[in-house]
Amino acid sequence: MKICLSCVEFFAWGKYGGFGRATRLIGRELVKRGVEVYAVVPRQPSQKPVEELDGMTVLSFPKYRPWHTRHLYKEVDADIYHASEPSLSTYIAMQAMPDRKHIVTFQDARNLRDWKIEFDRPALSKLQVLSNYIYEHNFLVSLAIRRAQGVFAQAESQIPKIKSMYRLRTVMPLHNPVGLPATIQKAPNPTVGWLNRWDRVKRPELFLELPAKFPHVRFIAAGGSKDKGWDRYLRNKYADVPNLEMIGFVDQFRNPELHSRILQDSWIMVNTSTKEALPNNVFLESAAHKCAILGGLDYRDGFTANFGYCALDQDFVTGLRWLLENDRWKERGEKGFVHVKEQYNTDLVISQHLHVYESALKGVSPCLKGTQIDPTISVSPPSTNS
Repeated sequence: MKICLSCVEFFAWGKYGGFGRATRLIGRELVKRGVEVYAVVPRQPSQKPVEELDGMTVLSFPKYRPWHTRHLYKEVDADIYHASEPSLSTYIAMQAMPDRKHIVTFQDARNLRDWKIEFDRPALSKLQVLSNYIYEHNFLVSLAIRRAQGVFAQAESQIPKIKSMYRLRTVMPLHNPVGLPATIQKAPNPTVGWLNRWDRVKRPELFLELPAKFPHVRFIAAGGSKDKGWDRYLRNKYADVPNLEMIGFVDQFRNPELHSRILQDSWIMVNTSTKEALPNNVFLESAAHKCAILGGLDYRDGFTANFGYCALDQDFVTGLRWLLENDRWKERGEKGFVHVKEQYNTDLVISQHLHVYESALKGVSPCLKGTQIDPTISVSPPSTNS
Protein backbone atom coordinates (compact mmCIF):
# COMPACT_ATOMS: atom_id res chain seq x y z
CA MET A 1 0.00 0.00 0.00
CA LYS A 2 1.29 3.44 -0.91
CA ILE A 3 -0.07 6.47 0.97
CA CYS A 4 0.50 10.13 0.11
CA LEU A 5 -0.06 12.50 3.01
CA SER A 6 -0.56 16.19 2.37
CA CYS A 7 -0.72 19.00 4.87
CA VAL A 8 -0.33 22.77 5.09
CA GLU A 9 2.86 22.20 7.11
CA PHE A 10 5.31 19.52 8.27
CA PHE A 11 7.04 19.36 11.64
CA ALA A 12 10.61 19.96 10.44
CA TRP A 13 12.92 22.46 8.72
CA GLY A 14 11.92 25.36 10.94
CA LYS A 15 8.13 24.88 10.76
CA TYR A 16 6.74 23.51 14.02
CA GLY A 17 2.97 23.35 14.43
CA GLY A 18 0.37 20.89 15.59
CA PHE A 19 -0.91 20.00 12.10
CA GLY A 20 2.56 19.10 10.88
CA ARG A 21 3.37 17.23 14.06
CA ALA A 22 0.31 15.00 13.70
CA THR A 23 1.07 14.36 10.03
CA ARG A 24 4.68 13.41 10.75
CA LEU A 25 3.65 11.08 13.59
CA ILE A 26 1.05 9.32 11.46
CA GLY A 27 3.49 8.92 8.58
CA ARG A 28 6.25 7.61 10.82
CA GLU A 29 3.99 5.03 12.43
CA LEU A 30 2.61 3.87 9.08
CA VAL A 31 6.16 3.29 7.86
CA LYS A 32 6.84 1.12 10.91
CA ARG A 33 3.92 -1.07 9.84
CA GLY A 34 5.20 -1.67 6.33
CA VAL A 35 3.36 1.10 4.46
CA GLU A 36 5.14 3.11 1.77
CA VAL A 37 4.57 6.75 2.73
CA TYR A 38 5.10 9.98 0.85
CA ALA A 39 4.24 13.51 1.98
CA VAL A 40 3.65 16.64 -0.09
CA VAL A 41 4.01 19.92 1.80
CA PRO A 42 4.89 23.60 1.28
CA ARG A 43 8.67 24.09 1.18
CA GLN A 44 10.45 25.83 4.05
CA PRO A 45 13.62 27.93 3.49
CA SER A 46 16.00 25.19 4.71
CA GLN A 47 14.12 22.34 3.02
CA LYS A 48 15.20 20.59 -0.17
CA PRO A 49 12.66 19.65 -2.88
CA VAL A 50 13.06 15.98 -1.87
CA GLU A 51 13.89 14.84 1.66
CA GLU A 52 13.96 11.50 3.45
CA LEU A 53 12.65 11.65 7.01
CA ASP A 54 11.47 8.92 9.40
CA GLY A 55 11.27 6.48 6.50
CA MET A 56 9.06 8.81 4.46
CA THR A 57 9.85 10.60 1.21
CA VAL A 58 8.87 14.24 1.67
CA LEU A 59 8.27 16.23 -1.51
CA SER A 60 7.88 19.99 -1.29
CA PHE A 61 6.66 22.79 -3.52
CA PRO A 62 7.19 26.57 -3.48
CA LYS A 63 4.98 27.90 -0.71
CA TYR A 64 2.95 30.30 -2.84
CA ARG A 65 2.72 28.09 -5.94
CA PRO A 66 0.39 25.23 -4.97
CA TRP A 67 -0.30 24.38 -8.64
CA HIS A 68 3.21 22.87 -8.65
CA THR A 69 1.83 20.01 -6.58
CA ARG A 70 0.06 18.52 -9.59
CA HIS A 71 3.15 16.84 -11.01
CA LEU A 72 4.23 15.76 -7.51
CA TYR A 73 0.97 13.89 -6.91
CA LYS A 74 1.34 12.21 -10.29
CA GLU A 75 4.95 11.32 -9.54
CA VAL A 76 4.00 9.72 -6.21
CA ASP A 77 1.30 7.59 -7.88
CA ALA A 78 -0.20 6.58 -4.53
CA ASP A 79 -3.13 4.29 -3.81
CA ILE A 80 -4.62 6.82 -1.38
CA TYR A 81 -4.14 10.56 -0.99
CA HIS A 82 -4.81 11.63 2.60
CA ALA A 83 -5.10 15.34 3.38
CA SER A 84 -4.26 15.87 7.03
CA GLU A 85 -6.03 19.26 7.01
CA PRO A 86 -7.55 20.26 3.67
CA SER A 87 -6.25 23.02 1.41
CA LEU A 88 -6.12 23.96 -2.26
CA SER A 89 -3.60 21.12 -2.66
CA THR A 90 -6.37 18.67 -1.74
CA TYR A 91 -8.37 19.78 -4.77
CA ILE A 92 -5.28 19.64 -7.02
CA ALA A 93 -4.55 16.07 -5.87
CA MET A 94 -8.07 15.04 -6.91
CA GLN A 95 -7.65 16.71 -10.28
CA ALA A 96 -4.24 15.13 -10.82
CA MET A 97 -5.24 11.60 -9.73
CA PRO A 98 -9.02 11.31 -10.24
CA ASP A 99 -9.00 7.50 -10.31
CA ARG A 100 -7.43 7.17 -6.85
CA LYS A 101 -9.00 7.39 -3.39
CA HIS A 102 -8.93 10.69 -1.52
CA ILE A 103 -9.73 11.21 2.14
CA VAL A 104 -9.62 14.26 4.41
CA THR A 105 -8.97 14.66 8.12
CA PHE A 106 -9.67 17.99 9.78
CA GLN A 107 -7.17 18.97 12.44
CA ASP A 108 -8.89 22.27 13.15
CA ALA A 109 -11.97 23.25 11.15
CA ARG A 110 -12.02 27.05 11.07
CA ASN A 111 -15.04 29.13 10.20
CA LEU A 112 -15.06 32.88 9.61
CA ARG A 113 -15.15 33.60 13.34
CA ASP A 114 -12.04 31.47 13.87
CA TRP A 115 -10.18 33.16 11.04
CA LYS A 116 -11.08 36.56 12.51
CA ILE A 117 -9.51 35.54 15.82
CA GLU A 118 -6.29 34.60 14.02
CA PHE A 119 -6.45 37.82 11.98
CA ASP A 120 -6.82 39.92 15.15
CA ARG A 121 -3.86 38.19 16.87
CA PRO A 122 -1.58 37.04 14.02
CA ALA A 123 1.55 34.95 14.60
CA LEU A 124 3.51 37.09 12.14
CA SER A 125 1.27 39.45 10.18
CA LYS A 126 -2.32 39.94 9.10
CA LEU A 127 -1.18 39.46 5.50
CA GLN A 128 0.11 36.00 6.40
CA VAL A 129 -3.26 35.08 7.92
CA LEU A 130 -5.04 36.34 4.81
CA SER A 131 -2.73 34.25 2.63
CA ASN A 132 -3.45 31.15 4.72
CA TYR A 133 -7.17 31.82 4.50
CA ILE A 134 -7.09 32.00 0.70
CA TYR A 135 -5.08 28.77 0.47
CA GLU A 136 -7.08 26.78 3.02
CA HIS A 137 -10.62 28.17 2.81
CA ASN A 138 -12.04 28.71 -0.66
CA PHE A 139 -14.64 27.27 -3.04
CA LEU A 140 -12.30 24.67 -4.53
CA VAL A 141 -11.32 23.40 -1.09
CA SER A 142 -14.99 23.04 -0.18
CA LEU A 143 -15.62 21.19 -3.42
CA ALA A 144 -12.75 18.78 -2.72
CA ILE A 145 -14.03 18.07 0.79
CA ARG A 146 -17.49 17.18 -0.51
CA ARG A 147 -15.99 14.90 -3.20
CA ALA A 148 -13.70 12.98 -0.84
CA GLN A 149 -14.27 9.26 -0.27
CA GLY A 150 -14.17 9.90 3.46
CA VAL A 151 -14.15 12.96 5.72
CA PHE A 152 -12.85 12.68 9.28
CA ALA A 153 -12.14 14.88 12.30
CA GLN A 154 -9.37 14.40 14.81
CA ALA A 155 -11.79 15.44 17.57
CA GLU A 156 -15.44 14.46 17.95
CA SER A 157 -16.23 17.98 19.13
CA GLN A 158 -15.56 19.32 15.62
CA ILE A 159 -17.93 17.00 13.77
CA PRO A 160 -21.15 19.10 14.03
CA LYS A 161 -19.18 22.17 12.96
CA ILE A 162 -17.69 20.42 9.92
CA LYS A 163 -21.05 19.02 8.87
CA SER A 164 -22.59 22.48 9.04
CA MET A 165 -19.73 24.27 7.27
CA TYR A 166 -19.56 21.88 4.32
CA ARG A 167 -23.11 20.48 4.21
CA LEU A 168 -21.95 16.93 4.89
CA ARG A 169 -24.06 14.06 6.17
CA THR A 170 -21.24 11.87 7.43
CA VAL A 171 -18.09 12.87 9.28
CA MET A 172 -16.31 10.31 11.46
CA PRO A 173 -13.65 10.70 14.15
CA LEU A 174 -10.11 9.66 13.27
CA HIS A 175 -7.81 10.60 16.11
CA ASN A 176 -4.17 11.60 16.16
CA PRO A 177 -1.85 8.98 17.71
CA VAL A 178 -0.48 9.51 21.20
CA GLY A 179 2.40 7.50 22.62
CA LEU A 180 2.02 6.22 26.19
CA PRO A 181 5.11 6.35 28.43
CA ALA A 182 6.36 3.11 29.94
CA THR A 183 6.49 4.73 33.38
CA ILE A 184 5.36 8.06 34.82
CA GLN A 185 7.33 9.76 37.59
CA LYS A 186 6.09 13.20 38.60
CA ALA A 187 8.31 15.91 40.08
CA PRO A 188 8.28 15.83 43.91
CA ASN A 189 7.29 19.50 44.13
CA PRO A 190 4.38 21.32 42.43
CA THR A 191 5.27 21.85 38.77
CA VAL A 192 3.18 23.55 36.08
CA GLY A 193 4.06 23.34 32.39
CA TRP A 194 3.49 25.09 29.09
CA LEU A 195 4.30 23.33 25.79
CA ASN A 196 3.05 25.58 23.05
CA ARG A 197 3.91 28.33 20.64
CA TRP A 198 4.31 31.80 22.13
CA ASP A 199 2.34 33.44 19.32
CA ARG A 200 -0.17 36.09 20.34
CA VAL A 201 -3.22 33.93 19.63
CA LYS A 202 -1.93 31.55 22.35
CA ARG A 203 -1.63 34.39 24.91
CA PRO A 204 1.54 33.13 26.62
CA GLU A 205 1.66 36.28 28.73
CA LEU A 206 -1.25 34.95 30.79
CA PHE A 207 0.82 31.89 31.69
CA LEU A 208 3.93 33.95 32.38
CA GLU A 209 1.99 36.06 34.89
CA LEU A 210 1.16 32.99 37.02
CA PRO A 211 4.57 32.29 38.66
CA ALA A 212 4.54 35.56 40.61
CA LYS A 213 1.20 34.57 42.15
CA PHE A 214 2.39 31.04 43.07
CA PRO A 215 5.95 31.48 44.40
CA HIS A 216 6.01 27.94 45.84
CA VAL A 217 5.31 26.37 42.41
CA ARG A 218 7.84 25.62 39.68
CA PHE A 219 6.81 26.80 36.21
CA ILE A 220 8.31 25.48 32.94
CA ALA A 221 7.62 27.49 29.78
CA ALA A 222 8.76 25.68 26.62
CA GLY A 223 8.24 27.12 23.16
CA GLY A 224 8.84 30.28 21.24
CA SER A 225 7.18 32.76 18.91
CA LYS A 226 7.47 33.25 15.17
CA ASP A 227 7.59 36.97 15.94
CA LYS A 228 11.13 37.35 17.29
CA GLY A 229 10.46 40.82 18.65
CA TRP A 230 7.48 39.59 20.68
CA ASP A 231 9.52 36.61 21.82
CA ARG A 232 12.36 38.84 23.09
CA TYR A 233 9.91 41.16 24.82
CA LEU A 234 8.36 38.32 26.81
CA ARG A 235 11.70 36.77 27.76
CA ASN A 236 13.10 40.11 28.91
CA LYS A 237 9.99 41.02 30.87
CA TYR A 238 9.89 37.77 32.86
CA ALA A 239 13.62 37.00 32.95
CA ASP A 240 13.98 37.69 36.70
CA VAL A 241 11.06 35.56 37.91
CA PRO A 242 12.86 33.02 40.14
CA ASN A 243 10.39 30.12 39.83
CA LEU A 244 10.00 30.37 36.05
CA GLU A 245 12.13 28.38 33.58
CA MET A 246 11.94 29.59 29.99
CA ILE A 247 13.69 26.84 28.06
CA GLY A 248 12.87 27.76 24.46
CA PHE A 249 11.60 25.58 21.66
CA VAL A 250 11.76 21.81 22.21
CA ASP A 251 11.76 19.54 19.14
CA GLN A 252 10.17 16.31 20.35
CA PHE A 253 11.56 14.39 17.38
CA ARG A 254 15.18 15.50 17.88
CA ASN A 255 15.11 15.78 21.66
CA PRO A 256 12.43 13.38 22.90
CA GLU A 257 14.09 13.07 26.31
CA LEU A 258 13.63 16.76 27.16
CA HIS A 259 10.11 16.78 25.75
CA SER A 260 9.21 13.76 27.85
CA ARG A 261 10.91 15.20 30.93
CA ILE A 262 8.69 18.30 30.84
CA LEU A 263 5.57 16.14 30.56
CA GLN A 264 6.82 13.76 33.25
CA ASP A 265 7.60 16.54 35.73
CA SER A 266 4.48 18.63 35.21
CA TRP A 267 1.51 18.13 37.50
CA ILE A 268 -0.62 20.50 35.43
CA MET A 269 -0.39 21.65 31.80
CA VAL A 270 -1.73 25.10 30.93
CA ASN A 271 -3.19 26.42 27.67
CA THR A 272 -4.40 30.03 27.55
CA SER A 273 -5.14 30.15 23.80
CA THR A 274 -8.09 32.08 22.41
CA LYS A 275 -8.73 29.28 19.89
CA GLU A 276 -7.80 25.61 19.68
CA ALA A 277 -8.96 22.41 18.09
CA LEU A 278 -9.78 20.44 21.20
CA PRO A 279 -8.45 18.19 22.42
CA ASN A 280 -5.20 19.52 20.97
CA ASN A 281 -1.98 17.55 20.69
CA VAL A 282 -0.35 18.99 23.79
CA PHE A 283 -3.41 18.25 25.93
CA LEU A 284 -3.49 14.67 24.67
CA GLU A 285 0.20 14.16 25.37
CA SER A 286 -0.22 15.77 28.77
CA ALA A 287 -3.12 13.50 29.67
CA ALA A 288 -1.03 10.53 28.55
CA HIS A 289 1.48 11.61 31.22
CA LYS A 290 -1.22 12.08 33.88
CA CYS A 291 -1.07 15.87 33.83
CA ALA A 292 -4.24 17.71 34.76
CA ILE A 293 -5.39 20.27 32.18
CA LEU A 294 -5.94 23.98 32.81
CA GLY A 295 -7.45 25.81 29.84
CA GLY A 296 -9.93 28.47 28.86
CA LEU A 297 -11.75 26.50 26.14
CA ASP A 298 -13.81 23.33 26.43
CA TYR A 299 -16.04 22.81 23.36
CA ARG A 300 -18.45 19.90 23.15
CA ASP A 301 -16.26 17.05 24.34
CA GLY A 302 -15.68 18.45 27.83
CA PHE A 303 -12.01 17.47 27.70
CA THR A 304 -10.71 20.37 29.77
CA ALA A 305 -13.42 20.21 32.44
CA ASN A 306 -13.33 16.43 32.75
CA PHE A 307 -9.58 16.12 33.01
CA GLY A 308 -8.69 19.38 34.69
CA TYR A 309 -10.26 22.80 35.12
CA CYS A 310 -12.00 24.84 32.44
CA ALA A 311 -11.54 28.57 33.09
CA LEU A 312 -14.25 29.86 30.78
CA ASP A 313 -14.04 33.17 32.66
CA GLN A 314 -10.29 33.20 31.84
CA ASP A 315 -9.46 33.22 35.57
CA PHE A 316 -6.44 30.92 35.42
CA VAL A 317 -5.31 31.87 38.91
CA THR A 318 -8.46 30.44 40.48
CA GLY A 319 -8.26 27.37 38.25
CA LEU A 320 -4.65 26.64 39.16
CA ARG A 321 -5.32 27.13 42.85
CA TRP A 322 -8.31 24.74 42.68
CA LEU A 323 -6.29 22.01 40.96
CA LEU A 324 -3.44 22.27 43.45
CA GLU A 325 -5.72 22.23 46.51
CA ASN A 326 -6.05 18.75 48.00
CA ASP A 327 -4.12 17.37 45.03
CA ARG A 328 -7.19 17.52 42.80
CA TRP A 329 -4.86 17.46 39.82
CA LYS A 330 -4.03 13.81 40.52
CA GLU A 331 -7.57 12.53 40.13
CA ARG A 332 -8.13 14.60 36.98
CA GLY A 333 -4.80 13.48 35.54
CA GLU A 334 -5.62 9.82 36.18
CA LYS A 335 -8.96 10.19 34.39
CA GLY A 336 -7.27 11.82 31.41
CA PHE A 337 -4.70 9.05 31.21
CA VAL A 338 -7.40 6.36 31.04
CA HIS A 339 -9.27 8.30 28.34
CA VAL A 340 -6.20 8.72 26.13
CA LYS A 341 -5.11 5.12 26.65
CA GLU A 342 -8.52 3.83 25.54
CA GLN A 343 -9.07 6.12 22.55
CA TYR A 344 -5.81 7.69 21.37
CA ASN A 345 -3.01 5.18 21.96
CA THR A 346 -0.77 4.84 18.93
CA ASP A 347 -1.43 1.19 18.10
CA LEU A 348 -5.20 1.64 18.11
CA VAL A 349 -5.18 4.88 16.10
CA ILE A 350 -2.79 3.65 13.42
CA SER A 351 -4.82 0.46 13.13
CA GLN A 352 -7.86 2.64 12.51
CA HIS A 353 -5.99 4.59 9.82
CA LEU A 354 -5.07 1.33 8.10
CA HIS A 355 -8.69 0.18 8.32
CA VAL A 356 -9.86 3.46 6.77
CA TYR A 357 -7.40 3.03 3.89
CA GLU A 358 -8.44 -0.56 3.26
CA SER A 359 -12.11 0.41 3.35
CA ALA A 360 -11.54 3.26 0.89
CA LEU A 361 -9.79 0.92 -1.53
CA LYS A 362 -12.70 -1.52 -1.30
CA GLY A 363 -15.25 1.27 -1.71
CA VAL A 364 -16.96 0.61 1.63
CA SER A 365 -17.57 2.76 4.67
CA PRO A 366 -15.18 2.02 7.56
CA CYS A 367 -16.43 0.82 10.93
CA LEU A 368 -13.90 2.24 13.36
CA LYS A 369 -15.34 1.35 16.75
CA GLY A 370 -13.07 -1.14 18.45
CA THR A 371 -10.83 -1.55 15.40
CA GLN A 372 -7.59 -3.22 16.40
CA ILE A 373 -5.19 -4.66 13.87
CA ASP A 374 -1.90 -6.33 14.72
CA PRO A 375 0.50 -3.33 14.50
CA THR A 376 3.40 -5.53 13.36
CA ILE A 377 1.66 -6.65 10.16
CA SER A 378 1.15 -4.64 6.96
CA VAL A 379 -2.48 -4.93 5.96
CA SER A 380 -1.77 -5.11 2.26
CA PRO A 381 1.19 -5.66 -0.07
CA PRO A 382 3.16 -2.69 -1.43
CA SER A 383 1.62 -0.81 -4.32
CA THR A 384 2.38 -2.01 -7.83
CA ASN A 385 1.25 1.24 -9.47
CA SER A 386 4.76 2.59 -10.03
